[in-house]
Amino acid sequence: MSFQAYLDNIETRTGLTPRQFIDLASERGFGPETKAAPILAWLKEDYELSRGYGMALVHVITKGPQIDARHVGTDGVHRDESDTLWLDGKDTRPGT
Repeated sequence: MSFQAYLDNIETRTGLTPRQFIDLASERGFGPETKAAPILAWLKEDYELSRGYGMALVHVITKGPQIDARHVGTDGVHRDESDTLWLDGKDTRPGT
């Protein structure tokens, strides 16, 4: 599943966009320097998100929307169409 698909599925499950999760994480004091474990614990406890979904959000919370270009246009498991993830809601993504 692509990173973008993980984010879109999280939005479907929770009703929150990735950008909203970034804002909520910031309110809790989570940011670029935060390790994955406390973010994953929060996401599991408050939103019942598994580790796979949680790690997609950990990425955007700690690293922003850029992903490694090696995942773009490949046949790999985490292939994406762009090296920039859309964080503002799946229904507002250009081209959808």
